[in-house]
Amino acid sequence: MNLIFLDTETTGNELGRDRLYQVCYKVGDGETKTEYFKPPVSMTVKSMSITHVTDKMLVDKPPFEGSQMQEDLAKLFIDGILVAHNAKFDIAMLEAEGLKVPKSICTLRVARFLDTNAVIPEYGLQFLRYYLGLEIEGNAHDAEGDVNVLYAVFNRLFAKIRETVESDEEAINKMIEISANPTLFTKFNFGKYKDRKLEEVLIIDRGYLEWLLRTKLQDNPDDEDWIYTLKFYLKV
Repeated sequence: MNLIFLDTETTGNELGRDRLYQVCYKVGDGETKTEYFKPPVSMTVKSMSITHVTDKMLVDKPPFEGSQMQEDLAKLFIDGILVAHNAKFDIAMLEAEGLKVPKSICTLRVARFLDTNAVIPEYGLQFLRYYLGLEIEGNAHDAEGDVNVLYAVFNRLFAKIRETVESDEEAINKMIEISANPTLFTKFNFGKYKDRKLEEVLIIDRGYLEWLLRTKLQDNPDDEDWIYTLKFYLKV
């Protein structure tokens, strides 16, 4: 199975508005390929403040559309499996550029799935890097650095899944299945009920869960994991 480890850096985080400006990927343990592109929209100030990449730095770069990398990825995705952290976001950015991603593994969702006792405080890629004690090189907010970390995180997660099945192929298919379904949280990792189980909060303050669901649906409808979780406990 061709695993395509990929990360994008983008002009911002608003789906439907923002676009990619850097793409890095590697197939299996092969060579890492990285390129910068001129996006069709301007960088947000927030993105510039985090990545230190500005519109001026990208003005002479080619567009992603029509690039050799776009063509190469289109071919790879036909039979390959995209591996990304919070894959839904990267897929949205790739689809905005006309690419289709039939199969994917989201290391964020797999990490949450394996954390059955909800002991990991955060699931960001760089947080997992240090939480899991992965001694690798990789600068944050740089696609190439993130791919290096992604590759190491994936291998750690794959090893845990592999313990539960009979073959590598079964492990990959299980990771694909986990990635395709929303995560069911069991514990809050934020807010006034941080570290409390959702089943406990449901009993003592059902109204809080109802309020949080309304807020998510209104202000953050793309947060399908929390929306799914809240609907599950509220039996909506």
